[in-house]
Amino acid sequence: MRKAFLTGWCFALLMQGCTDKKMRHQFVPASQDVSDVVSSMTSLMIHDVTNPPLASRFYSYAMLAGYEVVAENNSSFKSMRTVIDAYPDIKKPGVKSYSYQAAAIFAMLEVASKMQPSGKSLDSSRQKVIVYFKENELSQKIIDSSIVYAHQVAIQILAFANEDGYRKISNYQRYTPFSGNAYWKATPPAYMATVEPYFKMVRTFYLDSVSDFKPATPTDFSDKKCSSFYLLSDAVYKEVKSVNIEHRNIASFWDCNPFALINEGHLQIGAKKISPVAHWMGVAGICCKERKLSFDSTIMVYTLLSTGVMDAFVSCWTEKFRSNRVRPESAIRNMIDPGWQPFLQTPPFPEYPSGHSVISSSAAEILTVFFGDSYFFIDTVEKPYGLPERKFSSFRQAAAEAGLSRFYGGIHFMDAIEEGQKQGKKIGQYVVEKYLKKS
Repeated sequence: MRKAFLTGWCFALLMQGCTDKKMRHQFVPASQDVSDVVSSMTSLMIHDVTNPPLASRFYSYAMLAGYEVVAENNSSFKSMRTVIDAYPDIKKPGVKSYSYQAAAIFAMLEVASKMQPSGKSLDSSRQKVIVYFKENELSQKIIDSSIVYAHQVAIQILAFANEDGYRKISNYQRYTPFSGNAYWKATPPAYMATVEPYFKMVRTFYLDSVSDFKPATPTDFSDKKCSSFYLLSDAVYKEVKSVNIEHRNIASFWDCNPFALINEGHLQIGAKKISPVAHWMGVAGICCKERKLSFDSTIMVYTLLSTGVMDAFVSCWTEKFRSNRVRPESAIRNMIDPGWQPFLQTPPFPEYPSGHSVISSSAAEILTVFFGDSYFFIDTVEKPYGLPERKFSSFRQAAAEAGLSRFYGGIHFMDAIEEGQKQGKKIGQYVVEKYLKKS
């Protein structure tokens, strides 16, 4: 019954671009126009070295702004007020002669520009959009009205964002790692500051509590050679020492470290890359383009993906700083080989569960609802960063590989990957079912 319902949902999704009759006489932006805004946000996050949880927050509110504009003008959509607890009743602007798709783009850009540190630089993207609309014969009057519409929605979404608890985090005391070999500690080469230790304080969109979908208790720490933890550590140690080329290619492809330090002789060079959520937003863009989804449908895909992944981050980070487990790099150096190094740079936060496993599994469940269980796609997201494309027969296959990449890279134990995948899958399914049930 559930499968049939979801199949019907997907069909309805693909047909949503045909629901609006009032605007057919004028230019209608396409799916790619939404993706272009997302790409602009991604580029800005790379510039600002935005950490992974915070990136999900930026994407979420920008997409919600675009989504609400569409929901006010497309009867196939329902406001997120019917889905997300504490969500405001977004008042529809009293504006006439506008393009709601244009307004959605402007709303996304305005929210992104206000929330991202270097958001002012998005002004150039906004000007390019205006020129683009003029070239496609949208009148100056319609463009101006669309901008006014967008602004009135954006300020309401920004007010909602300002109340999610993130701003209060900066008032908390600087995080101090626990002492003892069982707990996480900063690692070389940068000994970077802890990433978002208080992210559990941020309001979720769909989950009733940050304790929802809590993973199983991690394997107890022990430095005894016969212990389960020692065996987990030894497995990571042997994997990296084996120098399996295919495994290293996979690890590199899914690295998604916003700022990795590379040693070049006596120099350390910072390499900026995308975050895990940016990678999956990129995958969504590829698939929306391939399926030729409408503008409205593409907004929906990006919105559910970004907000769902945001909740996955909150849930994951809650457990990370609750269990506070040591990373393989520290454990292996203490127990097995003092000179051992992982293939990937160890991230600056606790190990359990694997964040990429949680996030990727959640994203895979959400995208599977829109595109199907066996959707073949070619992932070219990492090509701008010098990595070749990879082919996948499904989103779940890609998510499974993303999880294993952390073991291959030497930065996660296998139980953190397996339990993280279970946690992410449950969250993704819950998000989709809650959205469908209430909308």
